[in-house]
Amino acid sequence: MLLEVCAFNVQSGIIAEKAGAKRVELCDNPVEGGTTPSYGAIRQARENISIDLYPIIRPRAGSFWYDEIEFTMMKEDILLCKQLGCDGISIGVQNQDGTIDANRMKRIVDWAYPMGVTCNRVFDRTPDAFAALETLIDCGIERVLTSGQKSAAPDATEMLAQLVKQADSRIIIMPGAGVRSGNIEKLIKETGAEEYHTSARITIPDNVLFQNPEILDVGHVVLANEEELRLIVEHLK
Repeated sequence: MLLEVCAFNVQSGIIAEKAGAKRVELCDNPVEGGTTPSYGAIRQARENISIDLYPIIRPRAGSFWYDEIEFTMMKEDILLCKQLGCDGISIGVQNQDGTIDANRMKRIVDWAYPMGVTCNRVFDRTPDAFAALETLIDCGIERVLTSGQKSAAPDATEMLAQLVKQADSRIIIMPGAGVRSGNIEKLIKETGAEEYHTSARITIPDNVLFQNPEILDVGHVVLANEEELRLIVEHLK
């Protein structure tokens, strides 16, 4: 069994590797659920992390239906990841009716090759998870990151177990969202999945001593919690 860590900065990726994780999904913008990291972030991650690196390719927050300009941006980011030596990408595209856009997903797999392709949580926004799974298998997708169409994976163990059974080793089902050391044993026993996804993130204090109380849009810096990641990895072992 292995752990993938959603890292919202290069430092979190370094912590993930140190804690024993086997893959990093590199993202930006935790408040928006993760968007495409910058060229500099991907390059620094590749230079500082030796485990598998899968940047998310998501040009904006919101739905996973994209216009032609956005889809062209995604292609360019995929090719950049390949150029920088990434092992794969995390991505998802849907039609306006919510179903998986099979045509575009097949094109993405072609552009990404020989990198692997994880379908991100667009899967949890589809109207029929079981039909979506077959579509992704047909597209050549490597794995699916899913919370079982609930807000948190621990609340959807029955659905996740059904997806693992349906996948039948044709594709990897990777539970994510709300995965913690306190519930990983439950997830292992009740889903039968072999890969798990967590950010285990904590907010860290601002290092700048002066703060203007009138400015509220600065946001917060998050970092992976090494102790929590180590506990999850120990359970998986």
